Amino acid sequence: MFAKAAVFTGANKPFDLREFLLTPPPAGYAKMELIASGVCGTDLHFHNGRLPIQPPTVIGHEFVGRITEVNEEEAARYGLKKGDAVIADIAVPCGECLLCKNGDDANCVNMKVTNGGSIEKAPYLYGGYAEVNYTPLTNLIPIPESVDPAMAAGFACPGPTAIHAFALAERAGIKINESTTAVVQGLGPVGFFALIYLKAFGAKVYAIVAKEDPGRAALAQKLGAEAVLLTEEATARLQQENGGLGVDLCFEASGAPAAVPQGMEILRNRGVYLIPGQYSNSGGIPIQPQLITFKALQILGSSQYSVCDVKAYLQFLERHPELHAHIAALATRYPLAEVNQAFADAKAGKNVKTVLVK
Repeated sequence: MFAKAAVFTGANKPFDLREFLLTPPPAGYAKMELIASGVCGTDLHFHNGRLPIQPPTVIGHEFVGRITEVNEEEAARYGLKKGDAVIADIAVPCGECLLCKNGDDANCVNMKVTNGGSIEKAPYLYGGYAEVNYTPLTNLIPIPESVDPAMAAGFACPGPTAIHAFALAERAGIKINESTTAVVQGLGPVGFFALIYLKAFGAKVYAIVAKEDPGRAALAQKLGAEAVLLTEEATARLQQENGGLGVDLCFEASGAPAAVPQGMEILRNRGVYLIPGQYSNSGGIPIQPQLITFKALQILGSSQYSVCDVKAYLQFLERHPELHAHIAALATRYPLAEVNQAFADAKAGKNVKTVLVK
């Protein structure tokens, strides 16, 4: 038996579709068949050469699959069994560093990943862009029966990414549910989920975008956005919120360095700025640091997420079945064999979320 995988061959090079021999899962692992695997902004950075990764390899870290082969006794220890639909989390914290010991393993300084195995050695298929995947049982999170796995795949990474940023705010004593006005900068997958999440708390949510996209703006407003504003018109408009003080919370999800000074300008005194979006070196930009001082801004970065954030994402979906159809509609699906077209469309901004399926 063989399975196909899309092999990353280098920055700005086409993916190579190859077949790999299927082998039994190693001890402590499960073998899964693909349901859906998302294309993350991180993967685009790899392909654009903005983040380093050594080819050839199978990338992808948003694998949602169904367990087809596993040691039943081992699986039971983790609440898993053959036939379960699961999300595979690639992060493997060390458990020993200061961050891990303080309960913040998402920011482990010795972080390893489950998808870094060689494609030259069985079982070969550790990454997400494959018809079959092998992941340690410790990193598999079961999807509740009330949640469609294909729908959950749409935000399998963006959802936990946003939730972890909000969790860090809560850990710092910031009550997200007390934010009455919020702004999301950028309407990619992370931005859309942040919009959905903030709206579920009852906040009035605005979105800021760099260029007009009527289709995406309509989707945002359908999901509850008060308005979708262009960058050049947003500052003056949003500074009028809260009686002229500015907005309570800003969530940076655009990845554009120029978004950061604008975020600082539109926040009120003691406003909260969450910044999970600056995930590659896109150059520097001047800021006005005195705004941090005189506004007493609360600025928090967030780069990774943990298994607990994936669980929180699935719990959120369980609590909000009314959102399932909207979330499913945000994903554009491509057969794995069309991975190069999927990447071209993702880079062109044609899709809110790009997902590979079998």
